[in-house]
Order: sequence, then structure tokens, then C-alpha cells
Amino acid sequence: MLMNAMLVVATATALVGGGYLAADAARTADAALRPMPVSYLSDHANIAPRRVVIAIDLSKSNPLIDNPAFAAKVADRVGDEIRGLGFASEVHVRTFGSYDASSNNFHYDVQISVRNRPETVAADVERLISGTPQLVREGKWQAQNHTNILAFMDNVSNAIGCSGLPTTIILASDGVEDSEYVRLGRRDAHLPAPDGKPFAGCADFQILGLGEGDRSPSETVRLRGEWTRWAHEAGFRRFQGLNDW
Repeated sequence: MLMNAMLVVATATALVGGGYLAADAARTADAALRPMPVSYLSDHANIAPRRVVIAIDLSKSNPLIDNPAFAAKVADRVGDEIRGLGFASEVHVRTFGSYDASSNNFHYDVQISVRNRPETVAADVERLISGTPQLVREGKWQAQNHTNILAFMDNVSNAIGCSGLPTTIILASDGVEDSEYVRLGRRDAHLPAPDGKPFAGCADFQILGLGEGDRSPSETVRLRGEWTRWAHEAGFRRFQGLNDW
């Protein structure tokens, strides 16, 4: 457990070069070393395991990359999702934007366990999402010129998929695909139909911050309609596209 705690601190320090994220990580690591009551173990053992995939959109159109208040709001909601997970659940965090693996090589993968408690993992991920504006501002993450949501989702379906565990995919994104597939920012543009049902069996697809950059209620409704159709055609059981909550 000590090794895991040290890893948390080292990860945060590497990301931001020290500072408040690393300090928060140290506090989280200290909490992870505290003994757990038996009731805690039994409660979490009785929760069916799930898989949660979280993706941070680093494209320049996404307000999350330069709005700390909004980043913190998204972080809180994602953290709540993770805190409700049971043992043997999986959490995966990625970034996306340009169709360029070297620009989006960050990955965080963990299985919820006695060593990786849900509240500890939630704190790590909250810290990462809320710290995104700082990471971009300091050049540790690069703001990107395109928004390849569809290509990213294709990679997720092949690399992680939906088999074995009920799977939720959460995008911290404005939902405006801007790629060779479609410039969804154009009012007459439509998402192309998915190739088959790559997410058959996936439980839930969420976009947090849908239309946030446009500040247009009608545009948010249009984007929600596009992604609702795409999600259902791709095989998701549910879709939530939230501008605010």
C-alpha cells in the first residue's frame, strides 16, 4: 500500500512539477494508508463491478482547458461517478483532440481494490481534470487544433471495449466534432452513422459540457440530437449530453 501511495504522489509531481496538485496527492496518499472498517470492505464487495472510461478533450474549442471553475465542476461530477464503484471495477483516463498519438499519450488505468480505494481514485481523477487548465497553461498538455471524437471512440472500442463489465464512457468535451469526418460546428452538419454497433453492450455514454463553447441553447439541443442518434446507432443503451447540471 505504501508503494501505491508513493506512486500517487510521484504521478502528480511529474504532471505539474510539484505545486498544489502534488500537495493534494500527498494528502490523498496519506488517507489511503488509513485502516478500513470491516463494513467498508463488505459494502464495496457487494457492489457489482463496472468499467468507467473518462476522456478529456484538449481541443481549443473546449472551455474546460482554460476555465478552472468549469473544469472543477466537471471533475466533481466525474469523481462522484468513481466514488460509487465497487471492488474489481476499472477506471481508465485518456486525452484526445488531434488525431495524433504523440499529442495524447497520457493514460491512467486502475482497478478498484483495497489498495486502490474508490475515494482515492476519485480524488486522483478529480485533481487531474480540475488541474487541466493549469497543465495546458504550463505547456505540460498541449491545446490542440482539432476535435477527433469519432476517431477517439473508435480507438476506445478496439482498445478497451465493452465486454466483461457494464461500461460507461464519459467525455469532458463540448461535443463539437471537428475532423475529416465532419465539421459539426456548422449548423447544417450531421454526424456520420457508425460502422455497425461498435459499442453494443455498453451501458452509458455521457458528454459533459455539450455545446458549452457556443453558449447557444438551440445549438446545444442540435448537438444533443446528433449525439443521441449516434450513440443509439453505435449500441449504447443510454446517452446523456449535459451542458450544465
